[in-house]
Amino acid sequence: MNRHDTDQLFAISAVDGRYRPKLEALAPHLSEAGLIRYRLRVEAEWLLHLAQTEGVQQDLRLSPPVQEVLETLAAQAPATAFQRVKDLEKTTNHDVKAVEYYLREALEEVGAEAQVLAFIHFACTSEDINNLAYALMLHHTRHHILLPEMDKVLQKLDEMILSYRDLPMLSRTHGQTASPTTLGKELAVFAHRLSKQRDKLAALRLEGKMSGAVGNYNAHLAAYPDLPWITIAKQFIEERLGLKQNLLTTQIENHDSMVELCSIVRTFNTILIGFCRDMWSYISIDYFKQETKAGEVGSSTMPHKVNPIDFENAEGNLGFANTMAQHYADKLLISRWQRDLSDSTVQRTLGTFVGHSILAYQSLHKGLGKVRANPEALAEDLDKAHEVLGEAIQTCMRRYGVMDAYERLKAATRGQKVTAEDLRRVIEDCSALPASEKQRLAALLPSQYLGCAAHLVDAYRKGREHAAP
Repeated sequence: MNRHDTDQLFAISAVDGRYRPKLEALAPHLSEAGLIRYRLRVEAEWLLHLAQTEGVQQDLRLSPPVQEVLETLAAQAPATAFQRVKDLEKTTNHDVKAVEYYLREALEEVGAEAQVLAFIHFACTSEDINNLAYALMLHHTRHHILLPEMDKVLQKLDEMILSYRDLPMLSRTHGQTASPTTLGKELAVFAHRLSKQRDKLAALRLEGKMSGAVGNYNAHLAAYPDLPWITIAKQFIEERLGLKQNLLTTQIENHDSMVELCSIVRTFNTILIGFCRDMWSYISIDYFKQETKAGEVGSSTMPHKVNPIDFENAEGNLGFANTMAQHYADKLLISRWQRDLSDSTVQRTLGTFVGHSILAYQSLHKGLGKVRANPEALAEDLDKAHEVLGEAIQTCMRRYGVMDAYERLKAATRGQKVTAEDLRRVIEDCSALPASEKQRLAALLPSQYLGCAAHLVDAYRKGREHAAP
């Protein structure tokens, strides 16, 4: 057994054990190494920013070798940096200070002068580095992993929506037969809701601060009382890092945008839980058939089974991820006075939250790729549900002034097995209906009573085309 297999077998977390091969793309962003990488970027970028800031640059002149090291660390820290930072942390017992000391070592190696070294971590509290590192972590995770995985699910849904645009399906409200629809339109309802959350996630601007120990720029102004530090920090956060400045904070950035990001994902996930349950139910009544795979086992004792495991796995992972997102909303929005440390350990679980969300999207995408609509089962259900035409008939009667139209159809259909002949008798007995209307209603089939379902699908697809980035 190789080391990789052993690590997975003895991993405490499922995302680093059983599911690690499916989540490798998260490692560069959401691991301990990823956090160190983003911290190093913030420290390096801050030094570069100060060296270009009027009023500071006369005191901070970077030699070409120092400039090159800082730009390299800002772009991509070398793999050797991560272990060295962890080694330094054994002495400092402080993770951010270890990053600062690593940066000092790296600059000393290329001949940085004491004046330059003194500006490392200038006017910063650890939270200035941390909040920006986490914001960058989530920013990149969102764009490189979360949104692409969401888009795979939405793309697969869009393919199914187009394929099943006109396929009639019996609706069920309260679990009972109801006015027919199309399978494409019902899938489009979910896709429409999911797309709104996806777009909201893409548009969210993550916030950050670089304002010192209690958010007031005290140290900055002590050193350079005449400089516009709010503006300098804004340029650093927004122009250099691509985030949004949070102007009013305590020692910590308030985590509002971080929680909002997780809450949007949670809403997306909750919608998907409903979708997974609907798909599970449609499979159970044979509206969808699942493709079988050679060698795959559905049940350890019942060989006939083809279980909807992908939708079940997705539902379980979505629920667990949402539990974490709820805790973020409960915990991260609160800090005692100007700072307490209880948010630190919670933020370190972001990888687990994203990991279980990604696992769910992957399972769902896989499951959607294995199902095919079963037109025969859909048609059979519709053919046995003539009672749903009661709505159409009584509404047409109302048009022609039949005051007791609802009561007539209720008496003929409620709680009863209804045939096409039963409905024809009700239609024929209504003297207020013109002959042409009687003929049209008598010929109506459940599979034809679809409203504008197909056109609603078209409206959704047109809206997505306009919304596409």
